[in-house]
Amino acid sequence: MPGPRQAPGSPDSPGSRPTFVVEADGGSRGNPGPAGYGAVVREAGTGRTLAEAAEYIGTATNNVAEYRGLIAGLRAAHALDPRALVRVRMDSKLVVEQMSGRWKIKHPAMRPLALEAASVFPPESVTYQWIPREENSHADRLANEAMDAGRRGETWRPADSTAELDTGAHADTLPGLPGPSAASGAPAATPESSAEARAAARAAVRQAVRETHRTAAAAERGAGTDDPTALTAADELPVEPAGPVEPAGPADRAAPAGQGEPSTPQVGWGADMGTPTTLVLLRHGETPLTPLKRFSGSGGTDPELSATGLRQAEAAASALAARGTVQQVISSPLVRCRQTARAVADRLGLAVEVEHDLREADFGAWEGLTFAEVRERYPEDLDAWLASTEAAPTGGESFASVIRRVEAARDRILARHAGRTVLLVTHVTPVKVLACTALGAPPGALFRMELSAASLSAVAYYADGNASLRLLNDTGHLR
Repeated sequence: MPGPRQAPGSPDSPGSRPTFVVEADGGSRGNPGPAGYGAVVREAGTGRTLAEAAEYIGTATNNVAEYRGLIAGLRAAHALDPRALVRVRMDSKLVVEQMSGRWKIKHPAMRPLALEAASVFPPESVTYQWIPREENSHADRLANEAMDAGRRGETWRPADSTAELDTGAHADTLPGLPGPSAASGAPAATPESSAEARAAARAAVRQAVRETHRTAAAAERGAGTDDPTALTAADELPVEPAGPVEPAGPADRAAPAGQGEPSTPQVGWGADMGTPTTLVLLRHGETPLTPLKRFSGSGGTDPELSATGLRQAEAAASALAARGTVQQVISSPLVRCRQTARAVADRLGLAVEVEHDLREADFGAWEGLTFAEVRERYPEDLDAWLASTEAAPTGGESFASVIRRVEAARDRILARHAGRTVLLVTHVTPVKVLACTALGAPPGALFRMELSAASLSAVAYYADGNASLRLLNDTGHLR
């Protein structure tokens, strides 16, 4: 990893215990996609920049990049003075809340990153504070410099960085960084509350250690086949139904703590996380192939809706208009979905946005065939496909591939439409993917779900990263 750039001189006199401010950020252009992080260490009293660090880390998610930025910032501060008190400021609410011990670290592959960050300084030496994105522009600029360098096939070099100049982050513009309550509106910390926060953080670290040990033991026993280091855009999705989850990526910057009141009371035992982002999932209406139960994906003839399918689309439009909650309509590019979406959008007075990653799986040589015909012509390929989501239809696309692109589309949509209700008009497989990931169900659950033509499902995504499956395969509007 490139070494941090450090300012000459010691920030404090010998024998004193300095206070550093670490600002860190990370980003991914694709989530997962090309990713990088940036971190800056400041002198608390003056805001003077003491060290900078940045690195391109290849393909990763936003949250992984943010944790890597945190680790780099803490290590840069430790290199300056291992006795220091550190105040971490980040615009990732997920990282701040998890490292503060208030939110669980759900994904087993994220726990080692949190543990590494927690191991740099003693827990009592570090506090965490959420800040708005605009207050984190120096670290954000460093992360973008690193990603730009990676795109060019180069390594970020401190000597080439203009982040401090570009963001105007010099000591004379930061005469004194605000205390923990200034940006967040939280009450000033007392010795008692600080002690409680430190105790919570230590408890979270101990829990993470226990969970990591349990995960490792389960892997040794052959309890799972997933590679815990192969992170995808679903890293932040829940593995247990424990309250609402923060969408990955830019969405965690869209809703500062305490902002956004829910229009209706939230159900459950978790803390109020404000208005969720709700994805209403509408499968397209019938095509001529639907009642014949023929494979119809994105690699076939792209059929239009049948007369029945057009009636189903109008029935769905009437039902959604009566609810009056949809604020945006997004469709798969395939004709059957665009026809269904247009029926709804016309009723609601909305435009239709097309998202190509919401298309159905490409079933390759199976397109247009019945299950029995595939069994007769491609028995070995069919058996492999039924046994594993990594196996593709003959000449087609595996469900594992579909899962990755649908999750990437979901994250982009959540980032653009935080706190809104968005209708996604799509297909059987994308709807099943979103339902499974909301539940934390294994990929194999895709084969155990039934979705009717023009059925409605819904998933709510909360500010802390949890998801709640609210509706599945509702066909009441078709009766």
